[in-house]
Order: sequence, then structure tokens, then C-alpha cells
Amino acid sequence: MNPQAKLISALSLLLGTTITISSNHWMMAWIGLEINTLAILPLISKSHHPRAIEASTKYFLVQATASTLLLFSSMTNAWFTGQWDIFQLTHPTSCMLLTTALSMKLGLAPFHFWFPEVLQGSSLTTGLLLATLLKFPPTILFFLTSSSLNPTLLLILAITSTTLGGWMGLNQTQTRKILAFSSISHLGWMAAILIYNPKLTLITFYLYFLTTAAIFSTLNTTSTLKLSSLMITWTKFPSLTTALMLTLLSLAGLPPLTGFLPKWLIIQELTKQGLTIVATTIALLSLLGLFFYLRLAYCATITLPPNSTNYMKQWQISKSTATLTATFTTLSIMLLPLSPMILAIP
Repeated sequence: MNPQAKLISALSLLLGTTITISSNHWMMAWIGLEINTLAILPLISKSHHPRAIEASTKYFLVQATASTLLLFSSMTNAWFTGQWDIFQLTHPTSCMLLTTALSMKLGLAPFHFWFPEVLQGSSLTTGLLLATLLKFPPTILFFLTSSSLNPTLLLILAITSTTLGGWMGLNQTQTRKILAFSSISHLGWMAAILIYNPKLTLITFYLYFLTTAAIFSTLNTTSTLKLSSLMITWTKFPSLTTALMLTLLSLAGLPPLTGFLPKWLIIQELTKQGLTIVATTIALLSLLGLFFYLRLAYCATITLPPNSTNYMKQWQISKSTATLTATFTTLSIMLLPLSPMILAIP
């Protein structure tokens, strides 16, 4: 892909995200989301592979539909209330349409079917953007309108997402699809707590961002696209695969790693709100995700590929340094002791 085209796409992504998260008017928020959609399409289809073209087409159709619903929601609210302000979303029909539109943009179940296919058709670098940066603006819009949304609908979406995200990821062998279903499951956790503690939703998203970025950058460094190739990466990158195992366990939410913090806080908050059954349900459903995280960790560090030689470790090792990967991995593993300071951030 042309370097100038890459630069234009990257700047457009930053511009669209900035416009959306800083706007008070629905029209400006919609424009920012559209800029993001148009900026990511060349990055998805840059390989010109039929699967990449299919992924970009699916992404465009879903995002265009979601943007239409969002615009219709804001116009309906303006028709009944005379307000275009994001904080003044009060009409019930508008709230329902907005929840549907943002769920489609994020990939919340049952509007999630496009996300694994698009991620599978993209490169790992583009997949990182799809799973992290492009989910930030819709999450911020959810955060800004959280007081107006229907809690019952969000809880249904949350339980459905955690169920399908864990269940459909069990038999996957492609790392990108596994991470796609992992993303759907984590979005369910964020949706469950959105009404009751919006700040905790943002903290959960930030930690999910760090952990997912660490995994994607590690897989990109090792050029790992499926489980069978993950089994031999430790012969080339022994230290990196060990860090990958810890990052995967952090994404699963196991203590004492960083990923335990948001799940612990969400279960605590749901219990305080009297939603013990919901907290128990999503905690049990997260065990489905734990299974495929453990399978990834097992493939990365324990299994051995078929080999007839006595020495498994390769003597020619790439000496390239991945500073960003190391930073993301460290943060995704070791932030739990800093949890009081994280919670004190206003």
C-alpha cells in the first residue's frame, strides 16, 4: 500500500475519533464515525485478496446501516424534543434506536456476526485497529448517553454477548477469530455495568485496549495466524511467547494480572446494585472464554511441534526490538498493584 495512502488513513482515523469523542452535537458525532469508516476501508482491502474485499464490503454495509440508524435516532429525538445535544437524548424510541446503532458499530451480540468475519479478512495490524481504536468512539457515545439508556435492554445485550462470545470461540483455530469472540465477550461485560457505573465501563475499555493491543502486536511480531503456527513460535521467540501466555491469562481475568481488576470491580458493582444473578451469570459464562485462552496459552508455551531432531530451539533468532509490544505487554500484566491509583482517577 502506498505510504501516502497509509498516512492519510491514519490521520483520518485520528481525526474521526477526535471529532466524535469531543462533540456535543449528534451531527458532528455522526460525521466523525463516518470519517472512521471511510478511513479504515482501504486498510482492510489493501491486500486485494478476495477475503479482504469481502471483509471490507461487509464492514461498509454494517457500518453504513448503523450510521443510518444513529442519524435517524438523533433526528427522531430532535423532532420530539427540539434538541440535537448528545446529553439531551430523552425520547424512548431514540434511546432504543441509538442502543441498536451503537451495538451494531461495536459488534455486541446479536449484532456481532460481521465482526469475526471482518477481523479474519484483515491483517493483524488492521485487526488491532478494528478491535481497539474503532471501538473507542461508540463506547464514548454509550458513556455520554448512559443515563438515558434502557437498563433491561443493555443487560440482555450483555448476557447475550458474554454467552455467544465465549461459546462461539470454543472451536476456533484462527487466532483472529478467537480474539474477535474475545472482544464480543468483553463488550458484554462493559454493557452490563454501563448504566450503573459508566466510569467503570471506561476503565474496563482502557484495560481491554492495553491487553488486546499487547496480544495483537505479539502475534504480529511472530506472524502467527492460527493455532498450528502458534505451536512453533516458542522456538523463535521463547521470551515473547512466555509473555504472550501471561497476557492471555490477563485477558481471561485471572489474578494477580491486570485483567482481573475490571472483572472484579464489575462483579462487585453489580452485587451492590442487587444484580447478584446477573453477576453470577456473566462470571460463569466467562469460564467459556477461559477455556480458549488456556488453549492458546497451552499451544504457545507447552506443546511441541513434530520434529526429528534433538534440539528444538532455533539458533537463528531475529534480533529486532519491539518496544511497543514490550510496553503493552508489561502494562497488561502488572497494573493490578496500581488499582487504587487507577480508581482514584476522576
